[in-house]
Amino acid sequence: MYACVFLCFWGNMSHSWALLGHLHLTHTPVHYSTSCLLLQSTLSCEECAAAAAAAFIARSRLRRSQPAGPLDDGNLLAEILLRLPPQPSSLPRASLVCHRWRHLVSDNGFLRRFRLHHRRNPPLLGCFSERRLELSFMPMLEAPNRIPAGRFSLQLDDIRLAPAAQGGGLVMPDKGFSVLGCRHGLVLISIPSWNQVLIWDPVTGDQHRIALPLGFDAKKTYITGAVLRSAAGDAHHFQVVVVCNDIQHTRVVACVYSSETDEWGNSISILIPFYVTGRPTVLVGDSLYWLLAVGGILEIDLKRQSLAVIQWPMDKGTFSLMRAEGGGLGLFFLSDLGAQLWKRKTDCGGVASWELGKTLELNELKTRSGLNSLTIVGFAEDNNVVFLSRGSTFFMVQLEPLELKELSEVDNWCFYYAFESVYTAGMGICGGHGGAEHLHNA
Repeated sequence: MYACVFLCFWGNMSHSWALLGHLHLTHTPVHYSTSCLLLQSTLSCEECAAAAAAAFIARSRLRRSQPAGPLDDGNLLAEILLRLPPQPSSLPRASLVCHRWRHLVSDNGFLRRFRLHHRRNPPLLGCFSERRLELSFMPMLEAPNRIPAGRFSLQLDDIRLAPAAQGGGLVMPDKGFSVLGCRHGLVLISIPSWNQVLIWDPVTGDQHRIALPLGFDAKKTYITGAVLRSAAGDAHHFQVVVVCNDIQHTRVVACVYSSETDEWGNSISILIPFYVTGRPTVLVGDSLYWLLAVGGILEIDLKRQSLAVIQWPMDKGTFSLMRAEGGGLGLFFLSDLGAQLWKRKTDCGGVASWELGKTLELNELKTRSGLNSLTIVGFAEDNNVVFLSRGSTFFMVQLEPLELKELSEVDNWCFYYAFESVYTAGMGICGGHGGAEHLHNA
């Protein structure tokens, strides 16, 4: 039977708290109501203190006797939060639940584990491109995951690069530069005047400058390259691959740098039918691939430190390298009839050949003025996306499932380097920046 009590907090207030403790201790259900019977405690001060202490002990024992909930286990909670989607707004949202969650998701150790856990499925944050004397970032995601165009700023020689007039661009020094590639959250930039390459992490701001190996002169010959994290998702070490054509464009020389040894390896070379282009590379397994200007693809096997040339499946056309469905090397071939997805396969005898996979009609693009006016300007290897442009119009084609999105007006003469990374900086917690922006309009 319910004991309905209305407590008047007059006189010695400890009388009333003691009565509450006594009722809790005796497991008497208490219901507060203004229409209840007015009950005045008559306990002495000593009795009040004893009853309050007994109530506190009873509540402590009751809490200890109750089984802990799943989210009370810090290790289990961390494992659950690790599996949040790798979108920029995921951790800022989780940090708003309570102080405990906020403390956990802002821990540097947890952030490293979060990035490592999602290293194979990073979101496409945007693209970097070089336009005249500026390095521009074009965001791809919608709010609340959209990264502001001016968020990724680069510093060279302790000179902060000023945003360009239209926003989102960073004016480069007049020393000249060339973006060579983006991968695993890193950007590789060539600075010919310094005969160096710069490895830049836009999220953390870290940068490493490396002098090119002996025999490579970026001021005299064209240099291209690629960057990648070391095996097993090691966030502290990376590799840089640079490729140089000779003056006659008949031979290519490559060299690999490892941050673990802080040294360049031995140079390797191979005869080629034509020069290596500056288009973005694709990483498949332990091999990197570059398109040649005519007739083929250059393969660099990083484990074996060897070079090979692979022929195209057809003599001419507009190609882009990509990862094939299910893994392996793939090609995106564009014609006025549509797009074809090709895959490199190896039979049981070890003989490799090209196999035609899917054919995409791209009807929406056809109706706008045909496909022959489209140019392939980049791709995102982890998200299976190809970037196309027609004049100043930029399209993003998601291949699986097929989805077309028109993004913005851009320069039609430059390549776009996809920046795919797990963005955990600027969460708006522990003094960080950016959390409010990510959660705006959420």
